[in-house]
Amino acid sequence: MEDALKWTGGLLVAAALSASAQEAKPPVVENYKASVVKQGALVPPRVAPPCVPGRCPFAGQTVTVLMVKERNGGALGELKEEFEAATGAKLDLVQLEHQDLFPNFMSDLTNGVGKYDAAYAGAWWLGELVSGGYLLSYDKFYGDPRFPQWKVDDVLPGPRRLLSYAGNKYMVANDHDGQVMYYRRDLLEAPAHRAAFRAKYGYPLGVPATWAQFRDVAEYFDGKDLGGDGVPGHGLTMHLKVGAQGMFHFMSFSAPFVIGPDNPDLYWFDPRTMKPLIESPGHVRALQSLVELVKFGPRDMLNWDLGRSWDYFLAGHAALTFTWGDLGALAQDEGSRVKGKVGCAPMPGTSEYYSLASRRWIRTSRPNVVGNTTGGSWAGVISRYSKSPEATYFLFAMMATREKSRVYAVRGWDGIDPGRVFHFLPPDGTGDLQTYLRAGWDEADVRPYLHAYFENFSNPLQFPYLRIPGAFGYWQALDVHLAEAVAGQSTPEAALRAAAVDFEEITIRLKRDRQLRSYRASLGLGQ
Repeated sequence: MEDALKWTGGLLVAAALSASAQEAKPPVVENYKASVVKQGALVPPRVAPPCVPGRCPFAGQTVTVLMVKERNGGALGELKEEFEAATGAKLDLVQLEHQDLFPNFMSDLTNGVGKYDAAYAGAWWLGELVSGGYLLSYDKFYGDPRFPQWKVDDVLPGPRRLLSYAGNKYMVANDHDGQVMYYRRDLLEAPAHRAAFRAKYGYPLGVPATWAQFRDVAEYFDGKDLGGDGVPGHGLTMHLKVGAQGMFHFMSFSAPFVIGPDNPDLYWFDPRTMKPLIESPGHVRALQSLVELVKFGPRDMLNWDLGRSWDYFLAGHAALTFTWGDLGALAQDEGSRVKGKVGCAPMPGTSEYYSLASRRWIRTSRPNVVGNTTGGSWAGVISRYSKSPEATYFLFAMMATREKSRVYAVRGWDGIDPGRVFHFLPPDGTGDLQTYLRAGWDEADVRPYLHAYFENFSNPLQFPYLRIPGAFGYWQALDVHLAEAVAGQSTPEAALRAAAVDFEEITIRLKRDRQLRSYRASLGLGQ
């Protein structure tokens, strides 16, 4: 609590904003993994046979990949032996902290050194990397029989958009981030809670379809013993610490307050002028609603990182949360107290949204629900200065194969979330329930989890992902001001007004014309 207030007060806020205006650098994330569950032993099958000595396609080459620190190299580390045996090349994984990845890769690219053949990149990097001409498109490698095969059309429409930029493919399908709502199915189905909820709110207790309903459910369960251990729980859990990715959650939360059929794209900037739109009436109402929700969670979550929030849900102490796909898989692991009790649904919607296209509130006949690809959707990109571009693509294509991806999607620890047709069960996709059951999933948990993600990624309305130079600088500025609002140090209106000022300063520093061209390209608009 004290650290959160220090971060959101006085000179440190100014310092954080100054830093965000200098470079699009990810924040320090102290803990983005859950700690109450144990990592399983499930590993993906081999897909690439060893090459014949003397005929190895990339003998003598070395592929150097820049990635975030992971135990044993994470999913990429698992590939090392298989990749080297199949290609004759060596794989060197350079592991850095999150906040050091982008600056190190950019330094290598801008100096044209070619120290790194590739990076395990976040999707927001593309605006900066493509506009600078720093990446190699893998279009000419895709489908070539010399490489492991995977299908871009297997990726659902939402995350598929992130693989390409300005008509060329750059990111090799891997992680498919998006946020959905998680709820305690056992609590929402309990007859006693149903009766008490109806008596208090005048309508049936059920899966929240709107954020107004989400608020009521959170209020109702707040303070009750939700874990059966005599400890009062809370209606929801969030992580709100500055620099811990909280701004991602505001994006998904606020989407249906701004995005709708009449306004499918306008959220960040006016595509004619690059004027910030972040202080619109829709954004303000969203932040007001988020601030209201804070009182139904632990006060300590003002200083929680992502892992702490996940732990709280996994320990059975929260009725609701909204976050990435990792949580659904982590709930199945040893140590989870909510396995067999977890429901999942797309992010709730709103009954009206503020259309930035027509400058008015528009009421909807059904909940206005907006899909999202919020997050990093971490995947491999190839440097234009790579000395071994074909071997590098071989590595990422091997990781993208159906056989590998099926395993990644059912594990919680690797951070790789589902998003391809073979991850989802019929009738949504071609996946096999046994894949999940063999991995230890509870059938009652897996079905709503997968369907929620299918609905999220298939929704024609998708939150517009920001992929322009300095994207993380804008997000860091937003993050700081969001923290001021949720801590009660600023009104939502003032917080977003301050964010808009910082957005404008960043745009001016990075050159408005350049930013405008990139922003329009990211939305698929002409110059």
